[in-house]
Amino acid sequence: MGGSVIVTGGAGYIGSHACKALARAGFVPVTYDNLSIGNRWAVRWGPFELGDIHDSARLHDVFRAHRPVGVLHFAALALVGESVAAPSLYYRTNVAGLCCVLDVCRARDVNAFVFSSTCAVYGAPAQLPIDETTPPAPINPYGASKLMAERVLADYDAAYGLRHVALRYFNAAGADPEGEIGERRDVETHLVPLAVDALAGRRPPIRIMGEDYPTPDGTAVRDYIHVSDLAEAHVRALRHLLTGGASRVLNLGVGRGYSVREVLDAAARVAGRPVPSESAPRRPGDPPALVADPTAAQTLFGRDLAQRSSLDHIVETAWRWQNSDFYDRVFFAR
Repeated sequence: MGGSVIVTGGAGYIGSHACKALARAGFVPVTYDNLSIGNRWAVRWGPFELGDIHDSARLHDVFRAHRPVGVLHFAALALVGESVAAPSLYYRTNVAGLCCVLDVCRARDVNAFVFSSTCAVYGAPAQLPIDETTPPAPINPYGASKLMAERVLADYDAAYGLRHVALRYFNAAGADPEGEIGERRDVETHLVPLAVDALAGRRPPIRIMGEDYPTPDGTAVRDYIHVSDLAEAHVRALRHLLTGGASRVLNLGVGRGYSVREVLDAAARVAGRPVPSESAPRRPGDPPALVADPTAAQTLFGRDLAQRSSLDHIVETAWRWQNSDFYDRVFFAR
């Protein structure tokens, strides 16, 4: 099994790790990205095509040139606070942009589509852990846009036979264990890279946004999965579709939650010193806790799916990446 795979948003954090996983599995990842958020230096495992997901003509040209067997769709906006302030931008990108890509897939007879979704579709569920039968109830436009996108995918499957796997991520974190790729964004909101950069003096102290949540230590709890495990799940989802598998919606997490303070403690263990931090108000649209029940994904993809996802390993790989000479160069490149 092989062939070209279009990876929209393949110059981004998760997309670039997925490109490496695809190449290792024998596919040719073709990164399609407008570089508004992604990084050109992150495209290392296949061809690069500059383009926007709203540009149908450009998409047709790229599909015609590479004749993909499937698509991995990462191109989206994903900042909760920004989505609250600018919902129009999120629905236009995350829903209308998706429809544009799907229509090109239909025209080019590409019927294997792996979609980057999110646990934000669940909102603030009453019970944990969260399995796929938990009723979706997003509490911010980002989560609502992704849930709407999932509905679009289901309707395209019913009407046109365009099969998909929608992967509801919990918290992706860490960096490539081989040190070839990792996270780097101008507007960084993820806890692990912020903590490591704060330790290195590249960013200000961590702002602990909310210390009065109904959790054991008062800080928000999340389920962290290593980005390389997440990338491998996309490859397995694609193989599932290419071998005739039906459309699925699956959680991707490890089934264990860690609080903000526990993550900062792990970073302190790796660095040998405490993470500079300060208290801050809660961020609008953030639920107190999100923890996956990953049973369905483990059943389909194998129970070895989260082999890199211990918290200390996640933080240690991020620490090594963000203290590499290459990271220093790319951090100050913009």
